[in-house]
Amino acid sequence: MTSFQDFAETCQRIENIPGSLEMTQVVAEFFSSVEDDELEIVSRFIMGLVFPVWSPLQLGIGPGLLYTSLSRASGVPVKGIIDLVRETGDVGLAAREALTGAKKSQSTLAAFGEEESVLSIQDVFTRFSDIANTSGKGSQSSRARNLQFLFGRATPIEAVYLARLSIEELRIGVGEGIVRDSIAKAFDVPKDAVERGYMLTNDLGLVVKEAKLNGTHGLAGLDMELGRPIRMMLAQISQGIEPAVNEMGSVAVEWKFDGARVQIHKDGDKISIYSRRLEDVTNSLPDIVEMVREGISAESALLDGEAVVLGPDGKPGAFQEILKRFRRKYDVDVVKEQIPLQLYLFDILYFNGESLFDNTLVQRRQHLVECVTPSDNLKIAEQEITSDVRVINDIYREALEAGHEGVMLKNPESLYSPGKRGKNWLKIKPLMETLDLVVIGGEWGEGRRANFIGSFQLACIEQESGDILSLGRVGTGITDDMLEDLTARFKELIVVENGKELEFVPQVVFEVAFEEIQKSPTYNSGYALRFPRLVRVRDDKSPEDADTLDRIEQLYINQKVRPDNAS
Repeated sequence: MTSFQDFAETCQRIENIPGSLEMTQVVAEFFSSVEDDELEIVSRFIMGLVFPVWSPLQLGIGPGLLYTSLSRASGVPVKGIIDLVRETGDVGLAAREALTGAKKSQSTLAAFGEEESVLSIQDVFTRFSDIANTSGKGSQSSRARNLQFLFGRATPIEAVYLARLSIEELRIGVGEGIVRDSIAKAFDVPKDAVERGYMLTNDLGLVVKEAKLNGTHGLAGLDMELGRPIRMMLAQISQGIEPAVNEMGSVAVEWKFDGARVQIHKDGDKISIYSRRLEDVTNSLPDIVEMVREGISAESALLDGEAVVLGPDGKPGAFQEILKRFRRKYDVDVVKEQIPLQLYLFDILYFNGESLFDNTLVQRRQHLVECVTPSDNLKIAEQEITSDVRVINDIYREALEAGHEGVMLKNPESLYSPGKRGKNWLKIKPLMETLDLVVIGGEWGEGRRANFIGSFQLACIEQESGDILSLGRVGTGITDDMLEDLTARFKELIVVENGKELEFVPQVVFEVAFEEIQKSPTYNSGYALRFPRLVRVRDDKSPEDADTLDRIEQLYINQKVRPDNAS
């Protein structure tokens, strides 16, 4: 059994390390020291996660529940906890201060009929699982009791990382890359084998356990599993059509649909649909389920596609209309009639019991065509393989005239790379650039907007470490109606309030347009956006999907160069 104290001390050590190589060494040593049945848990904990990203379980601990539980465990009033959070700027440090020197309520342990003992990693995971599985009447009280119990047992250093982990924001700079390299180092297996296992399972917890128990051979046996979504392959912005053709030669050209990405798993009669964030949205999309049931002949398949809302004019409807479908839990059949969907499929990763992970795009396309019977609402994305820039330009203009975003240029010989954004999939869009950025803070407005959050602080992601780096603020493009909705939403995510300044749990992604990227010492990314404007809230994206610092830097370098033939 590994104590949570050991985990906390490891996190504290990592937090004071500036370089990724030394971080990797420390994480590898920790992985080597824990029991087999703890490996899956600690591999997620160290990244600030409690459950796999594809799991339907959600911890869902907001600041209010956290502060209440801390107050009960420490004897410090909730207002005092809030003051400590404001003073320290960190819920973890506030938890440590609240529990240090405070007389812990003996009723915390007595209420559970247990004597005080060492808090283990398994204890924490079990209580978090109970919290995630609690629902219905009295659930909030039960969740608070479980969290109070953990804080009641925690030492001050444990409280730091317990509080941060409860809102899944560990702040120690360990991301997927470091965990991947640590697994390879700890159990002497190739990094490529670890990476492949991760792409196929979307769970470093499964990968680390397999690496320890069965080594390289075990990792080679990992594969996709229907019902366990994998991350979706991503595209990067192209510098233009001609450069893309010069680099790839022939390209597979498809429309870039203005819709919402879906990953569909068909296992006999069981059909599951996942959003870009890998949330199970099956119950919200019964029409898509029916399309797949009637139009996909394969007994088993994993399909990649786009759900699109079409307006009366035949053009894509507003993105927010799509989100209404994905979020809907009640009166689904009514909304289905009001907001009908079309499904465009463009890739297949699994076909009749066979993984297509090592097949090229052209080979996968053959299987897709083989198993799809198109209908009015179910279609295969049209694709043309060509090296003729004029043909690509014609397809690009057709896509824009139809109301879609532009075109995708794909390498016909490329493999599917889950979660990767590379040169094998390129997108061509109109000149105005946008970024998907994490909202990390905000500021109360002034005058008639005094009771609303009037501006929002934005951040990008450092790809290797997963660090969140500030990039500026946005306050334009927000209507009065949006102000009310956004304020209500972000109030639940406030972790620090210092005067007018707010800090949020980083959960929401904004798509933001801008005129220019500038160098700036004001923000820790080193860059700032000139004239940013909110385009839309990207509820289909998670913070991990936000644009990276690498992309910001590349856009900064290339922003004076107009993409060829893409206007």
